[in-house]
Amino acid sequence: MDLSALTVSEIKHLADQRVADGRLAGALLADARVAVRQIGGRLCRRLNEQQRENERLTGLWCHEKELYAQGFVLPAGVDEAGRGPLAGPVVAAAVILPAGVSLPGLNDSKKLSAGKREALAWQIKKMSLAWSVGLATVAEIERINIHRASLLAMWRAVNGLAPSPQFLLVDGRHAIDIDLPQRPLVGGDGLSASIAAASILAKMTRDHLMQALDRLYPPYGFAVHKGYPTPEHLQALDRFGPCALHRAGFKPVRAWLEAHGQDD
Repeated sequence: MDLSALTVSEIKHLADQRVADGRLAGALLADARVAVRQIGGRLCRRLNEQQRENERLTGLWCHEKELYAQGFVLPAGVDEAGRGPLAGPVVAAAVILPAGVSLPGLNDSKKLSAGKREALAWQIKKMSLAWSVGLATVAEIERINIHRASLLAMWRAVNGLAPSPQFLLVDGRHAIDIDLPQRPLVGGDGLSASIAAASILAKMTRDHLMQALDRLYPPYGFAVHKGYPTPEHLQALDRFGPCALHRAGFKPVRAWLEAHGQDD
């Protein structure tokens, strides 16, 4: 590839516009001009990053591929969002993806920006074979505890899938109380494409719900912190006391109730 007739500015534009490829990078690195070789170095780094990302995305399908080989053509990933907040429901999602579907950037929802989660959530809903969400209310969290409420939300999400899954990949250590073969995976949202997709839908569904509930309880800032114990949330809790969305059994809320004689 002869780049001698191009200016450095033209070469930079070419490298920025073209999909990174080794042939162009090699030509840039072999150029006599220092500035062009620097562009080549940046392009090589892009190539390496692209390769690592491709390998990560390929690795996300290892559990699904194993299940396909065993005859489970409809595995579902299941995950929840909202175990840690002081307020609001816990939300779960279940997703059945087509085998090997391309979802660039798919990852654990916690590692993505809000904008990237929004874009991926739209793609997941559009491209999945089935998706469903389920939740457990604050009252249910109080009655059965957050662990069981999370499993209940997952159970509801799985039961909303049509077609029904043949196997479940579940984020965490615990199986769901449902008559389906399943595999709990600790850190599953970084190990399975299906669970990663479910983590994104669960997170986005809960975030949108908390933004809507913020209009009913404006002093607390739920649209911003989504019920998590940020300094701003704790200050609002101290000033206004808990509202109907707060989980009375969680320590900061319980402490406020006890301090104000409302812990009955």
